[in-house]
Amino acid sequence: MSDRISEAELAVMEVLWTEAPLTALDVATRIEPGREWSDRTVKTMLGRLLAKGVLAHEEQGKRYLYRPTIARADYVAQESGRLVDRLFGGRAAPLVAHLAESGQLSNADIAELEALVRELKA
Repeated sequence: MSDRISEAELAVMEVLWTEAPLTALDVATRIEPGREWSDRTVKTMLGRLLAKGVLAHEEQGKRYLYRPTIARADYVAQESGRLVDRLFGGRAAPLVAHLAESGQLSNADIAELEALVRELKA
């Protein structure tokens, strides 16, 4: 995947990662209600995602069924890697330090990180 997925396109991908294959109408009915997108807007997003190669479609009668061609976990890994590379020189520790210093880590987050570090050391 060379082209980035926009925030709006990500909303469509989240629907399809949860349940696929779906028609454009199915996707439109599952988009967050606050977006208030028309069917046409959803079809535009689907077209963009097809062009980027992150969706595939198959004909079923007069309609198309859409499905992701990239797993959500792979997308998350790719995007988090880009973030760490771009903002923190490819190192994850400065990212975690930044989150801690800015007060964005809850006690639950800290406990999860501690458990992860213990697991990695074992």
